[in-house]
Amino acid sequence: MATLPILLYPDPRLREKARTVTDFGPGLGAFADDLAETLHASGGIGISAPQVGDRRALLVMDLSEDGTDPQLYVNPRILAADVQALVEESCLSIPGVVGNVVRSIRIRVRAQDRRGETFERELADMSAVCLQHEVDHLEGRLFIDRLPLLRRLQARWVAGRHARETGARATAPAGVTG
Repeated sequence: MATLPILLYPDPRLREKARTVTDFGPGLGAFADDLAETLHASGGIGISAPQVGDRRALLVMDLSEDGTDPQLYVNPRILAADVQALVEESCLSIPGVVGNVVRSIRIRVRAQDRRGETFERELADMSAVCLQHEVDHLEGRLFIDRLPLLRRLQARWVAGRHARETGARATAPAGVTG
């Protein structure tokens, strides 16, 4: 397994829509393992393929305390959403920015596993919020797009300042396509 570089805002690849996964060969499983490794190394709870420069529609979440429960969702679709709440979010691709957005805290999702088998799950609370955040990435949206205008402008300024101060460069990892 490998840790992949995470793209940082304002990299335009973060705005590209992911493509439906049709190839469920061994390469998909290896990439999913690398994505899980990247998630665990980052200290986050969710990551999508577009965040590492890959345009396939898949994401990994792990909300366990010890990072031992990575869950892969390939081609996820939210079927139902219920009970909205104001929740605090941040993003691995936008370091230093935190904001409150409205999300459903109960959802039903349909997705596929690494073999292409379809499954459905009911998610609640932080699992539901995390999945919606990552599905937004698959659609080329960022959580800051959901902020009120003034807060969104402030978030973009903070993200840009962070990139300038750290000299962060968003680059695609070698060999990752999509």
